[in-house]
Amino acid sequence: MWVAGCGLVLSMTAHGMALAGLALPSGKFVWALHIGIFVVWLPTVIALNSMPHVNRNDIWKVAFAGCPTWMRRGFYILCGYAVLNFVFVFATTAGERKRSTGDAPPSVVRGFSGHWMIFYAAAFCTLYSRVRAPHLYVERRCPLGHTAAPTARFCSECGHEFSMAHSEGE
Repeated sequence: MWVAGCGLVLSMTAHGMALAGLALPSGKFVWALHIGIFVVWLPTVIALNSMPHVNRNDIWKVAFAGCPTWMRRGFYILCGYAVLNFVFVFATTAGERKRSTGDAPPSVVRGFSGHWMIFYAAAFCTLYSRVRAPHLYVERRCPLGHTAAPTARFCSECGHEFSMAHSEGE
C-alpha cells in the first residue's frame, strides 16, 4: 500500500512538472514508474481475487468499500481527468516528431503519467480498503447457509436481510 502511495505521489509530481513544461530531473529514470505499476499490481490483483462471491461488475465498488467517501470520489475524478488528459495529449501531439534520445519530453510524460496515476491510485485504494475492511475478504453466509457477497444487504437466494453488525464482520 505504501509503495502504491509513493508511486501515486511520484506520478502526480511527474505529471505536474510535465504540465508546467519542465523536463524531469530524473530523465530516463521516470520510466521506472512503469515497472512500479507491476510491483503494486501483483498484491492488488491477489487482493481482488481473494474477495469471495463478488460479482465482477461490482468489483471496484467492493474493492473500495473500506475507503472513505472522499477517497472513492477522488479516484473517480482522477479517472475522468486522466481520460480528458489522454484525449488532449493525443490531439495536441499527434504530429510531433518522435525523439530517439530516450529522455522523456514533457508531452510524453504528461500522457503516461495520467495512466500511472490511475494505476497507482487504484492499487492504493484497493490495498487501503483491504487493510481497513478485512470483513470484505471473509465468506458470508445467511442463516440458511447461502453464500452472499461482502456488501450484499440481502441474501440473493432467500432474501434474508443482513444486519449492519453481520455485514461488518462483527
